[in-house]
Parts: sequence; structure tokens; C-alpha cells
Amino acid sequence: MILNPSANSVVVLDFETTGLSVAQGARAIEIGAVKLVDGEVVDTFQSLMNPGVLVDSFIEDFTGISNEMLSTARANEEVMASFAQFIIGSHLLAHNASFDRSFLDAELARISRTREADFMCSLLISRRIYPDLTSHKLSSLVAAKKINHHGVFHRALADAEMTAALWQVMLADLSQQYGINRPTVEMMLGLQKQPKAKVSRFLAALE
Repeated sequence: MILNPSANSVVVLDFETTGLSVAQGARAIEIGAVKLVDGEVVDTFQSLMNPGVLVDSFIEDFTGISNEMLSTARANEEVMASFAQFIIGSHLLAHNASFDRSFLDAELARISRTREADFMCSLLISRRIYPDLTSHKLSSLVAAKKINHHGVFHRALADAEMTAALWQVMLADLSQQYGINRPTVEMMLGLQKQPKAKVSRFLAALE
């Protein structure tokens, strides 16, 4: 499968989970995703998923997802089989991607699937191109860049939609400030790995 190399044609995804760490047994309970092609939203994916374990009161309060809601949701394995089809041909993007990557890989492994795509991280990249901001949380960046939103965070599709909107602003800023008009996934992966002291030189070399 040939993956689209454009940084503006990606699947932006977000998980809600029972905890912070796959290694400690946490499972996914919701996934939301936005498919971008040339910067336009062409499809979305959203589903609660039932991992067969109970959600504690902290997670219920944090996400608004209750055990009652999950009791009628499709099993994780069924949802992930559908999502594996949804992401075919697309690279991936998430805010704090290491978190979402770990859950995606773990849930795919449960159905004997793997991802082909690379994972870009809007959190890491925002730290490189907006070094003067005091916070790079999704909600803080959305507020700083004056992106319209419905005030809903910590639900998977809403966060994926906000990350997709933020990504468009970030790419526009790269174009305006550095003349990078056709960023590739390879470029953005390189940017997110740069030490902060070398970011300006890295970006100047891409102009």
C-alpha cells in the first residue's frame, strides 16, 4: 500500500482510555478520527468500544464516558477491525502522539494487525514552531490560535477535530513564516525530532 506523503493528507486520531499506560493494563474505550485530504475533511470515524473492564469514577468524570454507555458498545476488537480499514493509505497524526500510538498499536495487536503509517505529533511540532507559548496542551493551543470550538474536550472525536483544525493553522503558519508550502510527512517527522536550538536552521533549509 502506497501512503500519501503529504502532511496535509492524514488521519488525525484521538483515544479515550481507562488509564494512562498500556503497560499497566489500560485499554481504549473510545476512538475518534478525522480524515484530511489536501486539508479538507473528507470522512470521520467515531465509536465507543467495550474492552470488557470497568471504568473508574475518575475516568467517568474526566471523559463523561460511563460504564453504562460502554455496556452497549461494540467490543474493542470489532471497532479496531473497522478502524484498521479506515486508516489504510494514510499517515497518522495525534496530539501527544506517543500516547495514542501506544494504544493504537496495542489494540491492533489484539486483532493481529499492525499499522503501516508513521505518526506525526502536533504537540512536539507545536513546541518547535511556537516556543514562546507557556502551554502546548491542545486546549491552550486552540485558545492561543483563536480556533473556534464547542468547548468539548476529552471526547475522542471532538479532540481529533480540534487537533485537525490546529494542524491546518500550524501548516499555514509554516507557509507564512518559512515559505514551506508543500510540507511532507517526512519533513514534519524531521521537525518534531529537532532540538529546539536547531529548529530555525532546520526550517530555513526547507524553504
